[in-house]
Amino acid sequence: MWMPSQLPEIAGQLRAAGFQGEPGDLAELAKPPMNAVVKVGGATGAFVSADGLVLTNHHVAFGVIQYNSKPERDLIGNGYIAADRAAELPANPDYRVLVTTGFDKITDRILAGARGKRGRAYYDAVDAATKAAVAECEREAGTRCSVANMYYGTDFYLIRQLELRDIRLVYAPPDAIGNYGDEVDNFMWPRHSGDFTLLRAYVGKDGKPADYSPDNVPYQPPGHLQIGTDPVREGDYAMLAGYPGVTFRHRMASEFKQQIEWQLPSRVALFDRMIDTIEAAAAKDADAKVRYAAQVASFKNTLKRAQGELDGLRRSDAVRVRGQDEAAMLTWLDKQPQAKATRADIDAAQKVLDASAATRERDQLLSAIRNQTQLLNAALTVQRLALERAKPDAQRESGYQQRDEVLITGRLKQVQRRYAPAVERELLLYLLKQYKALAPNLRVAEIDQVFPGEDEAAIRRGIDAVYARTGLGEEAARLQAIGADAKTLQGADDSLLQAAAILTPAFMRLEDEGKTRDGELLRLRPAYMRALIGYRKSQGRAVYPDANSTLRVSYGKVSTMDPRDGVRYRPLTTVQGIIEKHTGTAPFAAPQALREAIAQGDFGSTADPELKTQTVDFLTNLDTTGGNSGSPVLDAHGKLIGLNFDSNWEAVSASWMFDPRYKRAIHVDMRYLRWLLAKVYPAPHLLKEMNLPAE
Repeated sequence: MWMPSQLPEIAGQLRAAGFQGEPGDLAELAKPPMNAVVKVGGATGAFVSADGLVLTNHHVAFGVIQYNSKPERDLIGNGYIAADRAAELPANPDYRVLVTTGFDKITDRILAGARGKRGRAYYDAVDAATKAAVAECEREAGTRCSVANMYYGTDFYLIRQLELRDIRLVYAPPDAIGNYGDEVDNFMWPRHSGDFTLLRAYVGKDGKPADYSPDNVPYQPPGHLQIGTDPVREGDYAMLAGYPGVTFRHRMASEFKQQIEWQLPSRVALFDRMIDTIEAAAAKDADAKVRYAAQVASFKNTLKRAQGELDGLRRSDAVRVRGQDEAAMLTWLDKQPQAKATRADIDAAQKVLDASAATRERDQLLSAIRNQTQLLNAALTVQRLALERAKPDAQRESGYQQRDEVLITGRLKQVQRRYAPAVERELLLYLLKQYKALAPNLRVAEIDQVFPGEDEAAIRRGIDAVYARTGLGEEAARLQAIGADAKTLQGADDSLLQAAAILTPAFMRLEDEGKTRDGELLRLRPAYMRALIGYRKSQGRAVYPDANSTLRVSYGKVSTMDPRDGVRYRPLTTVQGIIEKHTGTAPFAAPQALREAIAQGDFGSTADPELKTQTVDFLTNLDTTGGNSGSPVLDAHGKLIGLNFDSNWEAVSASWMFDPRYKRAIHVDMRYLRWLLAKVYPAPHLLKEMNLPAE
């Protein structure tokens, strides 16, 4: 997962792998192909036309599809094709496309005020410098800026992005195509999913980012990708650019151990029960099922990913391998200058990690209580926003500054589309029952005050009291609350706002404790990273930073895989696999139009010349993780040949450990997209826009 700026350093490796372009061009964010790769929602996409057409995954745009769906207009089940620009549907208000325009190293500026400090003071100094850099950067209208922490506090980069706020739904295949196989096939090979959606970015008539308006015009991107039409074969060069979320490959050996022995098993158990709780509560309410569809899909993905990650790390013997590697690094370190000071910082970091592990059960549950409830989260958000508004903007908590208020408003506007009272109460009941089972020293007084009692009946009475007199289920009430000050909210005659007024200081107190730990780790981890980088250099190896939602590039080949004895995964799947899997029951209920088109065998120019049929998905050995969903996959000449959407089950653990024996990425073959748009759910106007043949 190389930063684009690192690619000239590995130019020889790129060329040896088969890249036909100029490696130095890949380091230029203003040049193709990098200027076409964008952040979409929490993942990735790419411009594929001069009129702001954005290609990303169906599951990345699922919230947009759901936002525009109703029981009487089921865009999830039926899909959607906008016949023209006027028919393109606006996305949910907080949906964004971000175009990276700048990436500058500012380490000295960020750390200048932190040197010599510790703990919370170190954290606050870095935080203040970060906010100042962001505020200065965002003076330009329509710009969204952030500071990325590379190598765990060793370096910092200022990232400048154009924030496109008017995003519209253009083309979505039916869910039975875009999500064919659903959780049964998730992280599995072979796959037969058409996991793609087309969106369009709009701006004001002056060409600048603007909120939705029917008068807006399509955004004219600085560059866009051309979809390739050549066949894809085993051994072909492939390259992926995108915004991988988070990896932890450079963490300490003790953190690997905790991840495998506690974190992943507990996450599996938590998300499994949350899914069961929501599905049981919504079982007899069709509207509630629609409202919670995106959240349940996200939970299922998290659950399956956690289980796959656990299995994969055990398969790779990660605790032993990482432990031995760290031991070898420390042996090397002991022979270097400054070894004593470096070891002291590493040992101090371990003590901080040990202290954090003592509250891990509580912290996981409180995070779920706050973040996985819709209405309670809304109440906590407006209470916190009111408290932060009383401070100078530079001193506000990140996420609650003036720059964040539009996004907060957008999220709160759509709460009622993702909330059902009975479902939220049952989910909260489950989480509070788990909380009440914690050791007494982990309990939080304010939570016990708002939700008194220990048995289920008492907890349920507490929940009923909290939700008894609230108007926050209505958009108007939430918008009114957003504009209120802290005194008004604390005195409000709304039971949920009253509960949030009690809970908010508790969450802030625990947050402060976390910042003290984070500040120490931010100060101490660079010693570990400098030792690791030095050790890798002694081995002749370069080191990329762990992923952190910044633009990265991976390269490799269209590849087979041997997951276990006697089994080989071939790198291409075809439409015959759709028919083989079809049962007529979700998630293997291929639409009739698709089945008829397959039976007719009219694949035209998209047919594979060797397989003599239509391909669907393909497999590469590219390095990906969460956030890479929707990443464009390019050939040796920079043409778009695939759209990343998944990894194989054996590779889910790659967020912690990259094992080349098992790591594979799964992509929609662009020939399948072309065939669907040409023959099955026709959109000739979109093929024309993308300069593709309509056959």
